[in-house]
Amino acid sequence: MEMSTEGIELIKKSEGFRSRVYLDVEGYPTIGYGHRLIHPETFPNGITETQGTAILYRDVGEAEHAVARMVKAQLTQGQFDALVDFVFNLGQVRLADSTLLHELNAGRFAEAGEQFLRWDHAGAQENAGLKARRKAELSLWNCAESESAGQQASESALVHS
Repeated sequence: MEMSTEGIELIKKSEGFRSRVYLDVEGYPTIGYGHRLIHPETFPNGITETQGTAILYRDVGEAEHAVARMVKAQLTQGQFDALVDFVFNLGQVRLADSTLLHELNAGRFAEAGEQFLRWDHAGAQENAGLKARRKAELSLWNCAESESAGQQASESALVHS
């Protein structure tokens, strides 16, 4: 499964684009659409938006692989997108150690979805940007459940007609 255009747009909107290196809320050097620099990356002359998009897709690919590796439950596209955004933003270690993943792999989708809203802090401080992002992830998550339930009902009606 790959992240949808809607998921990519969530990352772009949440991160914004910066052509020059800056320090994120946790103090890490970052560039483009939230790409955390990894030694020896420096980008002394900055990057273009096209370069930033290429880096974003590479980073999203890593997040997709992490989600695919850790999640044992069958996901809808929206659920997958929400989890990939979560991993892109917070890292795969945080998902691996989370109640969100535990609930999800136990098949408790509603309880797993509720866990997104717990991840709205940068350090000890609640962060308005993270709060909005978690709500957007939950919206993707819940929209996917509704679409999935509606699709299953439609398929069931076709089979029984």
